[in-house]
Amino acid sequence: MPGKNLSNSGHHFDDYLENFYMIRRGIGLSAMLTTGGVFLLSFVTKEKVNFDSYSTEGLDLHYIAPNFNEIEDETVERNFFSVSLGKSYVGFKEALAFKESRGDYGVVNQFGYMGKYQFGRGTLDLIGVEGVKRNEFLDNPELQEEAFYAYLSRNKWVLRRDIEWFVGKTMNGVEVTESGILAAAHLSGPGAVKRYLRSGGVDGFADAFGTTIRYYMKRFGGYDTSFVVPNRKAKVNKKYL
Repeated sequence: MPGKNLSNSGHHFDDYLENFYMIRRGIGLSAMLTTGGVFLLSFVTKEKVNFDSYSTEGLDLHYIAPNFNEIEDETVERNFFSVSLGKSYVGFKEALAFKESRGDYGVVNQFGYMGKYQFGRGTLDLIGVEGVKRNEFLDNPELQEEAFYAYLSRNKWVLRRDIEWFVGKTMNGVEVTESGILAAAHLSGPGAVKRYLRSGGVDGFADAFGTTIRYYMKRFGGYDTSFVVPNRKAKVNKKYL
């Protein structure tokens, strides 16, 4: 009997010791959680940030980035620039022709645009080149040059006010010049250029290849196009037809 009582006392002592360690571990874990919570709360901002003083007023937020094709073409075209032609009218039309067709009078692209300056049928009809067969147009460099000047002359008349209003200003990171406006009109038509300029560069345009008005205004800016006389009724001379 005395032996049994001693054994029971030992068991009770072990139980007390196990409970003691469990309580100690619980107190330690609780302390860690409390400390961690205080630490995290120390990073919480008590004051709310007031954004009323921040404004985007006056910032140019309508920047149009060139696509990858434009970047690649621009690198090639820099190598084309002719020192002898410089920024003259001839330099302008040859640089534009290089972009359009690599200067090839006989090329037709997959959309049916023809020749050195890539004219469509509608534009040719507009400047008096009606009823001319495709091969006749492609085989006639003089006719193509006359068509280019006539269309340029007409566009300069249509865009005369925009040239007066916007030349010298910067739009989408590009300085607006007369030659840039006329080149963009060759790409997209004068109506699209008007919308682009009068919307502050927001109303953009891209052709079937993704080429933008902004890119043409940048690429062909700064040429002397004073040689071109504005003419609302510009037509190709009949002797070239």
